[in-house]
Amino acid sequence: MARLRVAVLMGGRSAEREVSLATGRQVMAALDPEKYEAFWIDPAHLGSASAGAIACGEPVPEDAFKVLPTPVQALLDPEKRPDVVFICLHGRYGEDGTIQGMLELLGIPYVGSGVLGSAVAVNKVVSKCLFAAHGIPTPAWTAVRGRAEADAFLAEWRAGRSHVRVPVIVKPAEEGSTIGVTVVKEEEAMPAALDTALHYGEEVLIEAFLGGATELTVPVLGNEVLETLPIVEIIPQGGFYDYERKYTPGATEEIVPARIPTRHAERARALAMRTHRALHCRGMSRVDMLLANDEIWVLEANTIPGMTPTSLLPRAAQAGGLPFPRLLDRLIKLALEGHSLASAARASAEGPTAP
Repeated sequence: MARLRVAVLMGGRSAEREVSLATGRQVMAALDPEKYEAFWIDPAHLGSASAGAIACGEPVPEDAFKVLPTPVQALLDPEKRPDVVFICLHGRYGEDGTIQGMLELLGIPYVGSGVLGSAVAVNKVVSKCLFAAHGIPTPAWTAVRGRAEADAFLAEWRAGRSHVRVPVIVKPAEEGSTIGVTVVKEEEAMPAALDTALHYGEEVLIEAFLGGATELTVPVLGNEVLETLPIVEIIPQGGFYDYERKYTPGATEEIVPARIPTRHAERARALAMRTHRALHCRGMSRVDMLLANDEIWVLEANTIPGMTPTSLLPRAAQAGGLPFPRLLDRLIKLALEGHSLASAARASAEGPTAP
């Protein structure tokens, strides 16, 4: 049986570049060489891409790059055109529907959510609106867009006319990995928190901070039929679950399955699948939640979860009896299945082809 040709997209230009590279290298090293012929592409610069071929199961060398004119040429090279693309790009230009749209135009199957699901889920403010529409509990929030709205919010805040009360958590609307996030416990810290978040994008989410909550994440797999992997309980050592604690081995304790009552676990799994559907996710997602005040609160869904050695989805899959190489097999199968379903739906909508 011929091996599937897999292009692994990694790196990119977002603030999460280093996490993306770690994810891509982990995926490349774990792909079964008997099943896949893999190469990788790093679309790190406008108008150019780095690409390279390497045997599955081998680490990606730091300097094994060659420059091609565009990422599109790298994908359409007749000697390398992939059967499927494994997207390991996090954040902007990777998780936001941009690369997904390009792959749709090229007719190449890819792992993860489509254009709509990616664009919706990457924006925390749009996600919050959909949570409300679908009855998904989420912490109270407000949002500002741009410097002018931020200044107007601060004026109301200082005058005591804002309904927002500390503690709150201030986040860029379209960044992940806790980049640009600040927990505001004192009113004086709000201006700097907004400045930090605005550095990463024009829209900012200001969300109630539920202190003392149990942090949970629930991975979801599937297209039409969904299943959840074991729930992960997250215990950061010494404080807030920030970038350093997410990606430093030993900085956070992850317990799988989570030590929560059965009724809360059932509620979390149901909400994870509802969130996956509400945000039009496909293939996989990882839904982040809090258990506080005897309720599960949904924060966001990640459509391209990290696949580093410390990442949560691989940990949950392993605990559920799905080792990392088999998880990759499953995700690739879901990508091909999702592409076939979407192609069939488009063909049906377009009607019969004229003779």
